[in-house]
Amino acid sequence: MRKTLYLKFIMAYLIFGVFGFIMVATFASNMTLERLKREKAESLYKEATLIADTYASDLYNSAISLDTVKNQLDYLDVYLDSQIWIINPSGRMILNSAEPINLDEEKVVDGFDSTIMAGSYYVTGRFFGYFDEDMLSVFAPITNNYKVKGYVVIHTSLTGINQSKESLLSIAYILLILLFLLSMIILIFFTEFVYIPLRKITDATEQYASGNLHYEFTVDSDDEIGYLAAALQYMASEIAKAEDNQKKFVANVSHDFRSPLTSIKGYLEAMLDGTIPPEMYEKYLGIVLNETERLTKLTNSLLTLNNLNVRGVVLEKSVFDINRVIRDTAASAEVQLRGKKIELELILTGDEMLVYADMGKIQQVLYNLLDNAIKFSHTDSSIKIETTVKNQKVFVSVKDSGIGIPKDSLKLIWDRFYKTDLSRGKDKKGTGLGLSITKEIIQAHNEHINVISTEGVGTEFIFSLMMFDDDED
Repeated sequence: MRKTLYLKFIMAYLIFGVFGFIMVATFASNMTLERLKREKAESLYKEATLIADTYASDLYNSAISLDTVKNQLDYLDVYLDSQIWIINPSGRMILNSAEPINLDEEKVVDGFDSTIMAGSYYVTGRFFGYFDEDMLSVFAPITNNYKVKGYVVIHTSLTGINQSKESLLSIAYILLILLFLLSMIILIFFTEFVYIPLRKITDATEQYASGNLHYEFTVDSDDEIGYLAAALQYMASEIAKAEDNQKKFVANVSHDFRSPLTSIKGYLEAMLDGTIPPEMYEKYLGIVLNETERLTKLTNSLLTLNNLNVRGVVLEKSVFDINRVIRDTAASAEVQLRGKKIELELILTGDEMLVYADMGKIQQVLYNLLDNAIKFSHTDSSIKIETTVKNQKVFVSVKDSGIGIPKDSLKLIWDRFYKTDLSRGKDKKGTGLGLSITKEIIQAHNEHINVISTEGVGTEFIFSLMMFDDDED
């Protein structure tokens, strides 16, 4: 584009100018000349007809003398700036306004043929070789008793018509030049508002293609080009963000896999080389088993996220009692709760609360939130799960009184593998994927999940579900 588009536009501009002049010099010139000849011929034909019907007709009827007609034709010759003839059908000259009357010398137009006027009332040329230059000749027949007695022929030089044509064309040329110069505004507009922004966009795409996704450029425009530039910058920023997330993803996965693998390898090598005595095998095999469970959990989470990315969250919605699902989830966490001496309080609206959602995935959401609450709660503390109803929505709250989340981390907790600095010491078995999976499941239901947290006080997660209305089918 940088090498050809602008050049093509300039070439098109120049070709437009050249063809404009060619059109004026050829087509416009010919059309103007024909128009002027036709207008002049119409004007002379009216005069020729008038002369044929008056002076010439009276002359043939001997109602007027030859000298009188000659005097009248002389006046008209000066007025029309044209030669006026009265000629017989045989070509013999009766009167010529450009010459004196000479009855002793007979003049004949050799080869005169009145049929050349068939279909028209004027001709151009040298009139059977009589003139030395091209003339416009107009015929008007002189009739008497329905017979053609002769013709009134008016001749005018084409030089004057050509001069009039050139005068008109000079105006056209001036207008064309002005139009050509004014059209440079379009070229300037194209350069400023199209070509330069497109060059910036092209340079930016080259930078992005070479891997410089943080390259910045500005296009001050509110039209489609400005939108294209903004979309390109947004795309680059999103790709850069995705690339950063990918690097972070690989780093986090590597870290989360390396830690348990290092522990497993270390303990197994210690058993093989005798560092750990046989009587301690049971203890360390239990540690190895816990680490393998950690790896299994991490792998399953990664597979879940991969399925969400590839296929999206595939929901199998049904009507179920959210209160029962909460009670079942709470029962499955009884061992963890008892181990940390945490009291779980359930405040559920009604004995039964029907919702329309994917029960399995909502159960996973509840498990992830309750598991998080247990991990970050202090010993001898409490966790509260509560349901409330508002505007045909069920709001489920999972609230703990644990370590809380720092304010600057609240927007980051939904990112994959993200762990706050406060949680890293307590959440050694966590993958950092639970909340990310939770949010994607809730969003797939077209619902919302929010978090309220105060560092050192506790955290509350609230998500919504659509109630099932018995009146709906």
